[in-house]
Amino acid sequence: MKIFDQLDRSRGWTEDEAIVLDQVRRLADEVIAPRAEHHDRAGTFPWDNVSAINELGLNAIFVPEAYGGAPMSFRLYLEVVKLISEACASTGIIYATNFHGMKPLIEFGTEEQKARLLPCIAEGGLGSLAITEPGAGSDATGMRTRFTPDSDDIVVEGGKTFITSGDVADRLLLFGKWSEIPEAREAISVLILEKDTPGFETVRLEEKMGHCASSTATIAFNGCRVPRANLIGAPGEGLRILLASLNRSRPSIAAHALGIARAAFKDTVRYGNERKQSGKRVLDFQGNQFLLADLASDLAMTESWLDYVAGLVDGGASDFGVEASIAKMKASDLAMRMTTEAVQLHGGYGYCRDYRVERLMRDAKITQIWEGTNQVHRQLIGRSFVTR
Repeated sequence: MKIFDQLDRSRGWTEDEAIVLDQVRRLADEVIAPRAEHHDRAGTFPWDNVSAINELGLNAIFVPEAYGGAPMSFRLYLEVVKLISEACASTGIIYATNFHGMKPLIEFGTEEQKARLLPCIAEGGLGSLAITEPGAGSDATGMRTRFTPDSDDIVVEGGKTFITSGDVADRLLLFGKWSEIPEAREAISVLILEKDTPGFETVRLEEKMGHCASSTATIAFNGCRVPRANLIGAPGEGLRILLASLNRSRPSIAAHALGIARAAFKDTVRYGNERKQSGKRVLDFQGNQFLLADLASDLAMTESWLDYVAGLVDGGASDFGVEASIAKMKASDLAMRMTTEAVQLHGGYGYCRDYRVERLMRDAKITQIWEGTNQVHRQLIGRSFVTR
């Protein structure tokens, strides 16, 4: 793994960042990873892992200090996501979703909103991002959830599906359409829905191929009355906020996918050096060495590209949507390829639950679908080269 050790050293972590990463590595190796198989098989939400993450105060690294946080670089946040996801993809996406849901509040909320709603997250509360509906997936403008102003409240009617942590979140960043704006795109607005709001209902939890320990909920809003003070921005500003938030959550999904890819690569190397066939180790065969060379090269280059995107964010860039799409697309495609090849190299054992690669392959697939399917990202990237 020398090339990856060198890549990590080249990142030049600060002393404080190095301390955080050492703590997260111990947490991932000693606490989260040993529990991953149990939670996957049982389909139980990993509250014990969430508690362990909160003991380190990891939500605080993306919350401003004024609201109870201890902010650090976006690059560090991405590395934390990788490490947790390598140990347990379900726990990794639960942690990352806190960022996905609450970063728009940090970026676009008022001081009053942030002071009132963020301390809960900094202390370890769960966040969620509610966009997708049964008839509105990649095309968010098709959403039908309705926001109707009523004096000092907003009445919410509708429902969302495939919402990570939707049943357990303390704060949900919820997108819907403002009833007084007729045009579909212009009507999209966004607010914070707080846990235990009357009329908020969990309809069902999905039974999924992978990420079995992460809850994925269909939720409904039956006349939920939300204080107008929870509206982020003005009515009709939701699409702008949505696109800006996706540009930051897509690198986060890339980090999550790379965590899965890292785990599969390590398992492949370990097994290939131990398993013997025809009197040779599996990795003594040249064909398998060629495969490993390709996978290692793709992993190193994708990690480097994500570092580049993180540098853009930390440097204050405002236009990095295409770069974020490239990161998400390449990392998730690599996670699927890496886990598929890992299962193949493990042979029949790779198809059995006794080996982690079986779970990693199931976990990898969704990374090509959520936060925009990879077909959508290819369209976004390709369209950027079309002259106007």
